[in-house]
Amino acid sequence: MNGNWTQFGGNLSFVCLAISLWALFSIQFQRGAFGQEKIAFGIIAGGASIGSILLAIEFHPGIYIDLRFSPLALAGMFGGPIAAAFAAALAMAFRFAVGGTAMVDGIITIAVATGIGLAGHAWTRKRSPGLKDVALLSLALGFALVLSMAMLPTLVNADVLAGVGFPLTALNCLATVLGGFVLLKTQQWELERSILVTAFSQSPDYLYVKDRNSRFITVNENMTRLFRFRTTAEMIGLSDFNLMSRPLAEELYHLEQQVIDTGVPLIDSTEYIEGRFLLASKVPLRDKQGRVIGLAGVTRDVTERTALERELRESKNLLSHAMAGMSDGIAMYDSRGFILFCNDQYRNAFPLSGETRVVGAHISDILRRVAETGERPGVPEGDVEDWIKAATASLHSNKDEEVQLHNGDWRSIRTRLAEDGTAMAVVSDITATKQAEIALRLSAEQLKSLAETDGLTGMVNRRAFDEAFARETVGSARKNTPFSLLMVDIDRFKAYNDTYGHPAGDQCLRVVSMCLRQSVSRPADIVARYGGEEFVVFLPDTSAKGAMIVAEQFARRLAQESIVHSGSEFGRVTASIGVSCATGAVLRTNPNRLLTEADAALYEAKTQGRNRIMAHSPSGERHAMKEAG
Repeated sequence: MNGNWTQFGGNLSFVCLAISLWALFSIQFQRGAFGQEKIAFGIIAGGASIGSILLAIEFHPGIYIDLRFSPLALAGMFGGPIAAAFAAALAMAFRFAVGGTAMVDGIITIAVATGIGLAGHAWTRKRSPGLKDVALLSLALGFALVLSMAMLPTLVNADVLAGVGFPLTALNCLATVLGGFVLLKTQQWELERSILVTAFSQSPDYLYVKDRNSRFITVNENMTRLFRFRTTAEMIGLSDFNLMSRPLAEELYHLEQQVIDTGVPLIDSTEYIEGRFLLASKVPLRDKQGRVIGLAGVTRDVTERTALERELRESKNLLSHAMAGMSDGIAMYDSRGFILFCNDQYRNAFPLSGETRVVGAHISDILRRVAETGERPGVPEGDVEDWIKAATASLHSNKDEEVQLHNGDWRSIRTRLAEDGTAMAVVSDITATKQAEIALRLSAEQLKSLAETDGLTGMVNRRAFDEAFARETVGSARKNTPFSLLMVDIDRFKAYNDTYGHPAGDQCLRVVSMCLRQSVSRPADIVARYGGEEFVVFLPDTSAKGAMIVAEQFARRLAQESIVHSGSEFGRVTASIGVSCATGAVLRTNPNRLLTEADAALYEAKTQGRNRIMAHSPSGERHAMKEAG
């Protein structure tokens, strides 16, 4: 038994060594395609499994006991289907070549171990696996091995479970845990390296590392763009002498050698390269013994800032005159909130707090005066100090505000933050613009209302109804709720107009529309004039029974109005009503079927003698006809 443990120990060492070698060289495969890394991992895992078979214990003629299953399970969990397929294929092929009485059982067990690894991959597909997942994988593999030794005929006949079941299972589980731990640490290192590489390559600054001879070891993408190279690899091994004029290269080389020789960093040194002003910082790089082995540089493009500073210096006097003569108010605040500069226009823009807006005043004192005088409506009375603190804290940020004053005037305040921490506020009088904007918005709302409203009855017109119908049927289809429709037509309306005249006809339409509006109660219910003497009502989330109740309520109200109509067989104004209701599939595929069925029901009510309520459904069913009123 001790000999078995010793051989198993050697087998375990080999498996762990193979996984460790993969961890060491896996970073080389990250530069290739995603599939290449998986294939390489599968080949390594398959090789580890084959090596384990070569080191196997021949427990019985043709029956080999080893740790081949651990690499296969790890390949499935950490490498996914591609790695698992390559690893299993290699292991199965080799086991087939070895042969023996347990060949079939061995291949089956290889497939089971690979499947357990793939199950672990599926379990962790939306996240990275952890130690707990590796432990579960190990337990699942051990359980599968015990079942294999207890169920596969050749292994049962050889009494493998009793002979070497415990060391085989325990060491396969141990190899899985150890190999999984190595792979987890490898993934963690690869992630950290990927983050560092991404941050280095995509930094907006110019980053580089040089050796002791000031030759580039690595650069980021911004450096390649600065010197017009296509890839970072093209700059490796070059120096400043290859990139710029010799006098400038000698100057930079001298400064860098000083950093390397003295070990003293060079911070915020100004350089002029390729027509750009750069702010460079260079620090020495040391090995574990403290020896300087190179330097790292960070360079920031300050061309625009340098140009701005130069322009500001050259135009300082001109700017002062412009400030005094411009229409906008301007104020400069330092990083602590004190006014450094402000013109008269800035003070005059705020009539009640203008006297506090002077050089040296703090923003909190100005805001306190604003609150005391009520210059800005809407300041919370009970929380004035909290409002002042919040407004003061937001001073040093880029923002655009529109503020209304106590007298109704409007001010636009544009605040911009400078690199040195100062904040510039530009104040403009936008009263006329805001008044025009408000007037335009009111006009637009009035025009929209006119465009969607029937001028005679005041209810929704055909155009607005069509838009609402399309919107609401989609909502009912999505919620799978019933949607009902009423189509109403005034009986003998042409005869009414001919008998009593068009003014009376218009009044009749108004009364009918009033009765319809009074018959619905929910905001979602819409009554619209569909055209001429025809009206339509749609009732979201309403069954056919509920729609029939609304129709009957309308008919009763119209009957109560008792509008005399000598040209009608009923002696008064009546209406015919068609009702339709649909849900689900009809609303999703053909919502206009609802209108068609309601119109058909209305037509049938007309042909059946008028003053009727007739209900149709999109399925073709016809409900009992009721006399209206």
